[in-house]
Amino acid sequence: MPKNMSKSPAGKGPRTPARKPARVAAKRPKGATKGGATAAPDLSQERLVRALESIAAHLAAQGKPAVATESFERADAYVWHPDGRLSAVPRVSRVELFLLKGVDRMRDILMENTERFAGGLPANNALLWGARGMGKSSLVKAAHASINADRKASEKLKLIEIHREDIETLPMLMEKLRDSSFRFIVFIDDLSFDGNDASYKSLKAVLEGGIEGRPDNVILYATSNRRHLLARDMIENERSTAINPGEAVEEKVSLSDRFGLWLGFHRCSQDEYLAMVRGYCSHFGIEIDDEALEREALEWSTTRGSRSGRVAWQFVQELAGRLGVKLTTK
Repeated sequence: MPKNMSKSPAGKGPRTPARKPARVAAKRPKGATKGGATAAPDLSQERLVRALESIAAHLAAQGKPAVATESFERADAYVWHPDGRLSAVPRVSRVELFLLKGVDRMRDILMENTERFAGGLPANNALLWGARGMGKSSLVKAAHASINADRKASEKLKLIEIHREDIETLPMLMEKLRDSSFRFIVFIDDLSFDGNDASYKSLKAVLEGGIEGRPDNVILYATSNRRHLLARDMIENERSTAINPGEAVEEKVSLSDRFGLWLGFHRCSQDEYLAMVRGYCSHFGIEIDDEALEREALEWSTTRGSRSGRVAWQFVQELAGRLGVKLTTK
């Protein structure tokens, strides 16, 4: 009996020879050649090419000038925008330097520092911190105007305000100012940091520590209600949760240390508050009996819950409006 033949069951004919299972032929890829080699595209290589093209386009965009050249001859004050624009401020909202009462010591120190800087001498970045409404930002703007009062147009200081939320673009602003022939006060009002905000690192690098550092023709003046620019509970939280609490706190509070000049503003006394009110009334020509003025001014401060230059100014606006007096200089 042949080897491949098997016995059939009883009553049936012989079986057919057993066949081996046929192998399923693998489908040839679409790009296969006659010799069996495949030409399928390498997807990972395509992704790599696309990624490199994207990076090249991004770098090319970054290589373009971030901001246009600025002559700074249009005005003495500007507002910085994060897209690289500087908006000229034709008229700065400010008060005269002599109207700021109760801050004589801080005024003299800041004026001396600003005069040295305007004259091309070494000067410190300044942090004006302390009680709200005591004239911190008003003093910066008044000092700028006072310094420029008797200067030629080519020698005037330029005041540039940058908003706190735009601090990450501060290096871009420094690059724009570095090659100018003018000297600049970069002003940051109400500076403080909360939560996990890391934008303060951009400011630290500009103040001190960066490779380029602060340009010689730029000085920074900032105001804040906080001495260390951080809420006390944030600092205490760092101490209680960090593995190395000392290092964590140092990282947070070291920013204020980079301001060489600290000027503290404290709540004014009743006499200082009344002196502010009388100074405003005299300057704007508001005529009222002194006894009535004192009584009404103290009542106003009681309803406001504090005494400060801001409260004094708000009272004077109320009084002038009631008496029909316009707040224009005599």
